[in-house]
Amino acid sequence: MIMKKVFTLATLMLALVLTSTVSAQEFSGIDKSPMDMAAYPTDYKVSEKAVRIIYGRPQLKGRSMEELAPTGKVWRTGANEAPEITFYKDVKFGGKDVKAGTYSLFTIPGADEWTVILNTNLNQWGSYFYDEASDVARVTVPNGSDAASLEEFSIAFKEANGGTQLVMGWDKTRVAVPITM
Repeated sequence: MIMKKVFTLATLMLALVLTSTVSAQEFSGIDKSPMDMAAYPTDYKVSEKAVRIIYGRPQLKGRSMEELAPTGKVWRTGANEAPEITFYKDVKFGGKDVKAGTYSLFTIPGADEWTVILNTNLNQWGSYFYDEASDVARVTVPNGSDAASLEEFSIAFKEANGGTQLVMGWDKTRVAVPITM
């Protein structure tokens, strides 16, 4: 009987310690540049995707795009970690053959064109450790514009020419890379 009371008391004390430890956990606030994801096909009813990208969404907040994504310099293409793009099958990315797999995505913004880069080094914070030797593909695409301004950097896929385009937009800048399966 005494053993049963000791066991019950020990169990209650352990539960109390575990409960207080769990409830004492502090969580960080909402990220100012939240992660987002885009996939193709874009229809949520299609579970078998061809490509998916996960990226951080910086906001202008009164700053210029040039401040955040300087012309002529390698940019992480978003905020925080470099985006990771996964191709679930072999594709042509801007006309270059790319094997199925996951790659980091970098860009070099320009006044008239952007260089869009797929790189094999994953889990990179920003572009601080970008290594050109690990590039799989570099494509140059024209820099377009739109009358509407986007406060948040955004990536989407748009069906075009029997495939899709990876479309990036921020402020009034629009850039599209063709992808064919």
